[in-house]
Amino acid sequence: MSLTNSQHDAIMRSYEEKQRAARHRLEQNTETVYQKIPAYEALDRQVAAVSIEQGRKLLNGDENALPHLRQRLRELSEQKSSLLRKNGFPDNYLSLIYACDKCRDTGYIDNKKCSCFRAAEIDLIYEQSHIRDLLKTENFCSLSYDYYAGEDLEKFTKAVQICQNFVKSFHKDYRNLFFYGTVGTGKSFLSCCIAKELIDQGRLVIYFSASQLFEILSKSTFDKDSAEAASGISDDICDCDLLIIDDLGTELTNSFVSSQLFSCLNSRHLRKRATIITTNLSLGELRDRYSDRIFSRITSNYDICKLTGQDIRKQKKTASAIK
Repeated sequence: MSLTNSQHDAIMRSYEEKQRAARHRLEQNTETVYQKIPAYEALDRQVAAVSIEQGRKLLNGDENALPHLRQRLRELSEQKSSLLRKNGFPDNYLSLIYACDKCRDTGYIDNKKCSCFRAAEIDLIYEQSHIRDLLKTENFCSLSYDYYAGEDLEKFTKAVQICQNFVKSFHKDYRNLFFYGTVGTGKSFLSCCIAKELIDQGRLVIYFSASQLFEILSKSTFDKDSAEAASGISDDICDCDLLIIDDLGTELTNSFVSSQLFSCLNSRHLRKRATIITTNLSLGELRDRYSDRIFSRITSNYDICKLTGQDIRKQKKTASAIK
């Protein structure tokens, strides 16, 4: 799930294109200004001439050359800015405008990935996990109570209210959700509903199946070839606004998985970062499959929502066949 070389190269090419676009805009803007304000072009020529003149004096030992150069360049810069304003141009019209000012569209700051590069990585992960496709159909707008009845309906209605409150109070309250119950009762659906609402608010949401999550954590630990890329995603897993772990229990569970799961949940808890977990396991099966400390962490720090009923996917398939 970590970036392949081709994926990394694709992101870097997008940065190169942004840089080219910025330079092209600057060239076009400069040409526009020269056409409308000939005096501005003359000032630019003066800047070049003064720099050359004072540079020669500096090489010849004139100690006043550098202060004179700085003073003259300030004066010329002020004149240029004044000309732009008088002719209706903004002050930054002849500056390079970057999509990301922090890294200046390079993707890196001091050899570390910029947050915009992280966002591009997450964007690829979304594509790989098909979260965008899911959110087109699995959201509060498509929510239906038609597949529930009796006690099952009561549980689902309560779970929906919990989800809506989770979204409303997300910016001020630290909460976690744990959905469990029988297959096809809306656990993943509700987590997607929350994901869409928070993504629309500009929150960083990462959605993984349990098997995908532990694949990444495994690569960051054991695979030297992809450790660097995977470790970056691992950092985001621990620090994103919301992490959704779907279908916990479907992965191959072993001591490494249990250790990594606790480390992930504990790290997010210490940082007060929200987590949603969905599983078909019962609470007893959860305790038996994972460690007591994981069971304790979840039951102590998560709102527990149990969903029951008939498999909605089967109900939809049956209804479609009848039609």
